[in-house]
Amino acid sequence: MFVREICDPVARLIGAKAGSAAEKALAHVGVATIGSLLCRYPRDWEDRSRRIPLKDFRKGPVCSVVRVLAHDWFYVGKVRTLKIFIEDDTARACLACYNRPFMKNQLAIGKDYLIYGDFEFKYGEIQSSAFDFEPVSAAPAAGGGVVGAKPIAPDQAPVGQVLPIYPLTKGLRMAQLRALVKQALDAYLPVIENEIPQNIRERYHLLTKAHALKAIHFPESMKELEKAKKTIMYEELFYLEVMVGKRAQAKRNVMRRTQAEMTPCMTRQRACDLQSMLLDRLPFSLTEGQRDAVADINKDMDSPYPMARLLQGDVGSGKTLVAFLAALKAVEKGGQAAIMAPTELLARQHAENAAKLLEPLGVTVAFLTSNIKSKGRKQLLKNFASGAIDVAIGTHALFSRDVWYRDLRLVIIDEQHRFGVVQRQAIMSKGDTPDLLMMSATPIPRTLAITVYGDLDVSVIKGLPPGRQPIVTHLALESNEDKVYEFVRAQLKSGAQAYFVYPLIEEGELDLKDAVSMQERLATEIFLEYTIALAHSKMDEEEKRLTMEAFRRGDIHILVATSVVEVGVDVPNATCMVIEHAERFGLSALHQLRGRVGRGTAQSYCFLVYSDKYTEDAKTRLMVMLEHSDGFVIAEEDLKLRGPGQISGVEQSGYIKLGLADPVEHAAILEKAREDAFAMLEADPGLLSGDHRCVAEVLSRAPPFSDVGV
Repeated sequence: MFVREICDPVARLIGAKAGSAAEKALAHVGVATIGSLLCRYPRDWEDRSRRIPLKDFRKGPVCSVVRVLAHDWFYVGKVRTLKIFIEDDTARACLACYNRPFMKNQLAIGKDYLIYGDFEFKYGEIQSSAFDFEPVSAAPAAGGGVVGAKPIAPDQAPVGQVLPIYPLTKGLRMAQLRALVKQALDAYLPVIENEIPQNIRERYHLLTKAHALKAIHFPESMKELEKAKKTIMYEELFYLEVMVGKRAQAKRNVMRRTQAEMTPCMTRQRACDLQSMLLDRLPFSLTEGQRDAVADINKDMDSPYPMARLLQGDVGSGKTLVAFLAALKAVEKGGQAAIMAPTELLARQHAENAAKLLEPLGVTVAFLTSNIKSKGRKQLLKNFASGAIDVAIGTHALFSRDVWYRDLRLVIIDEQHRFGVVQRQAIMSKGDTPDLLMMSATPIPRTLAITVYGDLDVSVIKGLPPGRQPIVTHLALESNEDKVYEFVRAQLKSGAQAYFVYPLIEEGELDLKDAVSMQERLATEIFLEYTIALAHSKMDEEEKRLTMEAFRRGDIHILVATSVVEVGVDVPNATCMVIEHAERFGLSALHQLRGRVGRGTAQSYCFLVYSDKYTEDAKTRLMVMLEHSDGFVIAEEDLKLRGPGQISGVEQSGYIKLGLADPVEHAAILEKAREDAFAMLEADPGLLSGDHRCVAEVLSRAPPFSDVGV
């Protein structure tokens, strides 16, 4: 029996009652069966095998056998509180038993106890109010004890040398939960089957599943605990990669494109090398990262299998140009390309740039959004269907029901994390297994990318195009914002432009500045001599487009906005980004907003203005932004702060909640698990061989992560 097959209710355990507070509390956190109870691992462990006497309380939690010397009482207001005096052979201390007068009977004078807890020097004595204890019948061996008592023999040492610390909830006590888990282990360990193939267990010296479960909850030593952690972490990551590998396997089988199927389309292939023609016209050379990405894409598009690639690149790294080169490859092959962006603003910008770069090569480009009127739309759709349009650029309108393509060979999805899986499938269905290129300027750490996008190949563009300079970032308290205004004024005088970004559109309940009010204030009180405009998500699309066009032309000096300018705004003359209430923004948004400047050759600046009402998490985010400019480093820090489930695009991609493993901290284990899982599936796709049968059984009878759509 696999542990996830143990569906007996928790109430079946000795001492547990159906409908009890403990059963209800466990159900509240998703633990209804004994199997789920055993898979709810401790969040920490208390090492009571390492003795720390009272005198060394500053070195960590005290763990020492002590004798109770006396009881006393003191008053906190009108409440009488018990005070218990203890000693070991190194020092004396006291226990403050707030709201626990019953401790008088549990810690009897003259008796010996193992005390475990945090102590501090307070009111002239060593004391603790947070402690645990268990009775002992004799004094301990070396490392602490009671004066004049006989030493404990090794087999008489107190039980519970390493104890689990579980996350608790209302109605659940630690001792009660430990007892339930111990009863479950005693009853079910003999029937629990292994889930890792034997050859892999032997290769990495992993424990059996039963042994690992016992040792993760109640290890005999810290050394055994580490073995159990390694085993369970590997197992979690192995099955995660098995699921990802099977998804890739299924996708390849469905999307397999034979050479024979490709032949009819080859007759329409253009003789000219459109990519070389574009590169020859550019006034600069591609960066090494861009060249590598183009090479990866060309190799994929020349293979008999449809491309499935994620292109990651930091803000301003030149992903759009790589996308255009990929589109030219599809056109060379006689097909069409569709480039889909999440906002009309970004889509229009791509279309304008594509027209400048591609139309001189004889490539036809069209722009489609839901706002295009019916008469013009009708003609566009005819051109898409006839093949008169080579490259279609737009928003989600590209996969509307009435949109058809003659031969859609390539789908490019920009800012892919803003689209759901269903939307991606909708645009892909417009062609016959077209190549797929997904792009993201929100870097995903590699360890996470190979998990979430395990069925994709990943290309990364590192570095900035020639002439770009790193953006200088400053932190500024709200009370010092006048200095920020003075700096921005100097930049404006030199002919540059600036952004001011706020967390709210209009005044709300929160005590925060908003874009509408601040646009008025900046225009009438601070920057009277400059033209200031407003952009936010509630504006009409056409009004927003005209505003952005005026800003791009230089007719507007300061653009006041919300995070609507986070993507798709490219104004090389803008050198200042001021983000007010920066403590309210996440790391990804801050990095994207900062990337709106530094698009030209002039030195650019970002000011993160924060109030004194910030949290420790906010302080950490701001310091990350101050110290780092590499989006991939920032993404790693974001992952540490928020966890993988909250990173952009991860939740909708079906990311798994793991019990012990962390894809960043345990990247080395993840790499091995991935290698082993993919090698196994490559050698034995049906999982029919002896060593692999247990994996097939697990997937059939007790699939991991069955509550997540992987």
